[in-house]
Amino acid sequence: MTPTSSTAAAADSGGLQAGTPAFRRANLALATGGFTCFALLYGTQPVLPQLTHEFGISPASASFSVAAGTLSMALLLIPLSLIADRYGRERLMRLGLLGAALFACASAFMPDFHLLVLCRALLGACIAGVPAAAMAYLGEEIAPNARGRAMGLYIAANALGGMSGRFLSALVTGWWDWRHGLGALGLLGLLAAFAFWRLLPPARHFRPRSLEPRLLLADVGRIYADPGLPWLFVTAFLIMGSFVGIYNYLGFRLSLPPYGLGPAAIGAIFLLYAVGSASSALAGHLADRIGRSRIVLLMSLTMAAGIGLTLAAALPLIILGLAVFTFGYFAVHAVASGWVGRRAGPRRGLVSALYLSSYYLGGSVIGSATGWPWIHGGWPGVVATLLACVAVVLGIALSLRRLGDG
Repeated sequence: MTPTSSTAAAADSGGLQAGTPAFRRANLALATGGFTCFALLYGTQPVLPQLTHEFGISPASASFSVAAGTLSMALLLIPLSLIADRYGRERLMRLGLLGAALFACASAFMPDFHLLVLCRALLGACIAGVPAAAMAYLGEEIAPNARGRAMGLYIAANALGGMSGRFLSALVTGWWDWRHGLGALGLLGLLAAFAFWRLLPPARHFRPRSLEPRLLLADVGRIYADPGLPWLFVTAFLIMGSFVGIYNYLGFRLSLPPYGLGPAAIGAIFLLYAVGSASSALAGHLADRIGRSRIVLLMSLTMAAGIGLTLAAALPLIILGLAVFTFGYFAVHAVASGWVGRRAGPRRGLVSALYLSSYYLGGSVIGSATGWPWIHGGWPGVVATLLACVAVVLGIALSLRRLGDG
């Protein structure tokens, strides 16, 4: 049997089975896409102090270089997911990654902050075509008994991309300046887009969905009538907002006395994403074995404990707290993402987009709004804000236990 026919057989038998060459190619392609999205989207986060200095703006204003991309992504996820539901996933993901890489390169040359923000917004708009389509592709093309594992690996690649992109941007900025840092990310994105284009297996289970408004509204009504999906959307909003908030403003805290860390040292903190890669892969695997609700509850408590630890004055304890928080965050995200896919039904692209739109909207809104408690209450104000968000997630996790794992 040829590789092409074995791929088709695997797909026709109910999805790509774990251990097959097609399964490995699909996972590698989607991991590459997830890696690239996070690497490019948050490229300005470790250089926010440099942006405030060069453009003469406040820390809250500088954070819009991050929020612009996540906000445009959140706003376009739903319309682009509808296009993916109607016309297919593969072309949208390929073109989205290529466009994002090109705008990442262009952002390195922007002469003023407003044009930089515009460029980052266009980058986010291109990336919007990737995550919802990727989650829907996983839900359709991967065999049911391997979906939790595949989603865990995909989220792990997101974490690795976020870590690598931030670290590369900060490292190159330390050697030269922030423009070279963003340019290096753009080149990395171009290479990843080429690899994704070559690796992704063709979809075998995609079925076009109508864009007729009456049917679309009926689907939306069914989604929000589900007892679990709306609460998973709220969970996504809160955990991503907490995540962006803590990483945005911890850099400012550590750049001030008594720490006085430079961009490369602050960028090294993002190596903690490796913890997230491990936790998301582990959580995705355990979700198929011991239950989603238990993991969400346990890992929400882990997030809260990590946030509390960052109140310490000693730098090692701050880093430990951030590591604990990151471990819990990526585990919750991996499990919630897989849970959404399990409950999605036929409109997978739209459900994935609603989850991810909530996710990135939380990063934009809470991530930027955390600037107010930072300015007026310092780090304790940031901690109080983020603990309030995680407390709501804990309440949702307790209420979702009644759903079991369906």
